[in-house]
Amino acid sequence: MSELTFKVAQREDSGLILEYIKKLAEYEKRSDEVIATEKSIEKWIFDEKQAEVIFALEDSEPVGFALFFLSFSTYIGNVNMHLEDLFVDPVHRGKGYGKALLKELGKIVLERNYGRFEWTCLSWNQPSIDFYLSIGAEQKDWNVFHFTGDALKEFVNE
Repeated sequence: MSELTFKVAQREDSGLILEYIKKLAEYEKRSDEVIATEKSIEKWIFDEKQAEVIFALEDSEPVGFALFFLSFSTYIGNVNMHLEDLFVDPVHRGKGYGKALLKELGKIVLERNYGRFEWTCLSWNQPSIDFYLSIGAEQKDWNVFHFTGDALKEFVNE
């Protein structure tokens, strides 16, 4: 029987983090949007400490990852863990590794006394939505908006 363990990412894992970001982008049909590099990952995750990453390992081999950062809730007056990315390699799905990653993140939330554990999910990703609901996560009625690149520059400079 395979053993699942978790590893906190280190600077030398920057290439593996980028690999998982690209795998997720491919799954989401958004590969053309990935501009992250190993250098940008090193800067923002390891130098600036703006995010953290954990890997799921099956028999010491990476099979999935989760990238998260802190946000703040004015309503509860506490920081929240915001899960930006969660990805399990397709050949390892159905083994409970996604749920195990979420539980590991939940333990971090509790250990660090954060106020909430939150994430977003693409509206077309019904298998993930169904999974999150099946484990007891609440689905809120928020819509997510963002600016990037030229759209942000145009907005700021109009």
